[in-house]
Amino acid sequence: MGIEKKFVQDGLTKARINEYFTKQLERAGYGGMLMTRTPLGTQITLYAEKPGMVIGKGGKTIHRLTNDMIYVFSVDNPQIDVQEVKVPELNAQMMANRLANALERGWYFRKAGHNMLRRIMDAGALGCEIVISGKLTGPRSKVSKIVDGYIKHAGKPVEELVDTGFATAVKKLGTIGCYVRIVHPGTELPGKFYMIEPEASVEPEVKEAKEGIKEVIEKAPEKEKTKMKNIRQVGSIWEHKHDDLDWHPMSVPHSIAVVSDAEKTTSTSDKAIDTEEVTQAVKVEEEEESVDKEEKTDMESVAETAHNTTVENTTSKSEVPEEERIREHNNVQEHKHDGYDYWHPLSRIHKIEGDDH
Repeated sequence: MGIEKKFVQDGLTKARINEYFTKQLERAGYGGMLMTRTPLGTQITLYAEKPGMVIGKGGKTIHRLTNDMIYVFSVDNPQIDVQEVKVPELNAQMMANRLANALERGWYFRKAGHNMLRRIMDAGALGCEIVISGKLTGPRSKVSKIVDGYIKHAGKPVEELVDTGFATAVKKLGTIGCYVRIVHPGTELPGKFYMIEPEASVEPEVKEAKEGIKEVIEKAPEKEKTKMKNIRQVGSIWEHKHDDLDWHPMSVPHSIAVVSDAEKTTSTSDKAIDTEEVTQAVKVEEEEESVDKEEKTDMESVAETAHNTTVENTTSKSEVPEEERIREHNNVQEHKHDGYDYWHPLSRIHKIEGDDH
């Protein structure tokens, strides 16, 4: 036998075996077969919805099938294996058999075709095509095709990517052929491309710059805090504190600071001054400051009494408010009345309410 005739004979034998399994395992939900030749024999893998019915009680059915392969089809040492189909909606042969059974039971061909197509696509298939041909509605034959999704019709991808199944439905008017083709989910379709995002080479430099900015921002407030630590603002007056002194206005002249500056200048010009003389000078100046403060308090009390007497003489229709606050600003005595938010000198003449003159 020539090599060409051998290939033709093998293909014919495979088609006859597939037809035999379709008739024998129709109730078990036959879903196709895969036959491969090995050095030890021929491996036949059967796909079925109900593997238990293929094996039979005590392996009776599968032994009968094995004997038929040997004596009827002359297969060399056949080894039959059965595998379960977990998703029958994605098996083209099973869906073709179900469609043929539905047509034999009297279903309308369009209803049966669309129902099968919807079930297949709901199972996750990328594409499906159902072709029903024969005497569908009358004495004349016609073809009905239902397609959904992505389907290849020609080329090598059809053999590799598309699962096909065929079954026949025998009716009174004649035989109807059911042809189902399915593209399984997760199939790499030919001609599909992906966009590759360009690599950003500037990103590391940007990240380093951001980290540097964060470090500068974190360090900046600490410097401001250290600078403004001994300074505060009370109303419109800036105050500070230093050495052993409490908070006091910055505009007040510092006698101690002057002494210290004088000490520095004298120390640079004449280094022979003793520390005892400096301490005595500081004590004398502190005593002078205390005397000046007492004189200021006396002057303030005198100014208050004078102001009260002038206000009493000038006001005849109303009285001066009892609660008022007094302060010294730029060597000027100022006060603020209860109910007003601004300071004004004590020497200012106060206008009385109701007096138009």
